[in-house]
Amino acid sequence: MAKKDDDYKFFGFKKIKPFIRPYKGMFFAMIFLMIIVAILDTVIPLFQKYALDNFIVEGTTNGIIPFIIFYLLCLAVNAVLYYISSYFCCKIEMYVLRDMRRTLFNHLQTLSVAYFNVNSVGHVHARVMSDTNNITSVVSWTIYFGAWQLTYVLSSVIIMFSLNALLALCVIVIVPVVSLITALFQRKLTHLNRDVRRANAKITANFNEGITGAETAKTLAVENKLSKNFNRDAEIMRKKSVRLGHHRATFTSLIAFTSTIALALILWYGGIITIKGVIQLGTLSVFMTYAQGLMEPVQWTVDSIADLISVKVNVERIDALLNTKSVVFDTPEVIEKYGDAFNPKMQNWEHLYGDIQFKDVTFKYPDGDEYVLSHFDLKVAKGTNVAIVGETGAGKSTLVNLICRFFEPVDGQILIDGKDARMRSVAWLHSNIGYVLQDPHLFSGSIRENLKYGKPNATDEELIDALKCVNANKFACLEGLDVEVGEGGNTLSVGEKQLGSFA
Repeated sequence: MAKKDDDYKFFGFKKIKPFIRPYKGMFFAMIFLMIIVAILDTVIPLFQKYALDNFIVEGTTNGIIPFIIFYLLCLAVNAVLYYISSYFCCKIEMYVLRDMRRTLFNHLQTLSVAYFNVNSVGHVHARVMSDTNNITSVVSWTIYFGAWQLTYVLSSVIIMFSLNALLALCVIVIVPVVSLITALFQRKLTHLNRDVRRANAKITANFNEGITGAETAKTLAVENKLSKNFNRDAEIMRKKSVRLGHHRATFTSLIAFTSTIALALILWYGGIITIKGVIQLGTLSVFMTYAQGLMEPVQWTVDSIADLISVKVNVERIDALLNTKSVVFDTPEVIEKYGDAFNPKMQNWEHLYGDIQFKDVTFKYPDGDEYVLSHFDLKVAKGTNVAIVGETGAGKSTLVNLICRFFEPVDGQILIDGKDARMRSVAWLHSNIGYVLQDPHLFSGSIRENLKYGKPNATDEELIDALKCVNANKFACLEGLDVEVGEGGNTLSVGEKQLGSFA
């Protein structure tokens, strides 16, 4: 357990460091530029001080032109540096997000069907999309603004103490108060935010169910029940959202009130010492600017700590997925000879003839308790057709899943052309298998694109011939190859989808 805690210390940064490493130059440049921007932001109020003390109070404009030029030059440099650092931040976010999602998606392709049997689509989707998005947002924008906030606070404190230590304390004394208010409200706001997200997730689930199950809903005439359930959940979310809004309004008002107190202290004590000539009017103006500017970094720091704690959970989930091993895998010796799904060594692939033999096979599903097959034997000769008949749960689909190596037998062997299937690569076996489901799946895209999953280099003539062979005459022409199918495409019947799968 201690080792696991060490792996995720510093909010799990160690685990995402490999994704940042390729862009470390850009990463450090972003931080450096943001530090310079923050220093310039703290220096700009000093221009205000100079203008008040030397032009307004003195009632003269001598030297104002060089002052304006230098002031505008600082603003221009600040704007350019801010633009460049923001650009780097956006690139880091998008590049790291792309790399993380690509790595996760590729890893998912290596996992066996067993993983998807016990993990819902929503679970996998959340890992690849939501978790990665949260992580990259923190890696880029939280660190980006963190560099600015920390530098701004330190620079402001140094400048204030260099001008007047006692007046600086009047500003800084408000910081612990703001921190306490933020900390007290942060926990409640986080809890309420989670409630709203859960309510929203339930609404989304009901909405999705109403769409995907539209045919069943209309057949059973349960539209009214679905509508009531949706309206009930929407009302729950409304109440939770209103409650969240009330707490946010209270929190914002208290922070604004505290900031006003800080300004009042500055005006009261600063006004007194300004009248006495201890400080100049410009110095008082600088302190008022810093008193307002320091409130935001304090709030941001507390909010960011909560985000960092939350993102640690996202990192743990991503890491858990990447460390998930497939229950079906090739040995190093097999990979060395045949390659893998991403780097196949097709020159070493043998021709498949089609002899299949189950030899004393015992099997149960990884998430099941009962054995589906026990000491099962079956031989299917090359070129023969076999129909497997049995009651539901007898193991018909299991036989097909084992032949395809979607699962491995607990005991025994499955021989392909007289050789244990595990002695050849999964990619070699899958490239020689046609698999048509009762409820077939077509990918988004055209008929042509779907058919080329089976043979990427196929010509249009070969695609049309394949469609004719399975009597998919509706698509057996050049115009038919361009028909869009899959989700969001042309609505095909189950039979038409099956013909597309056969082709």
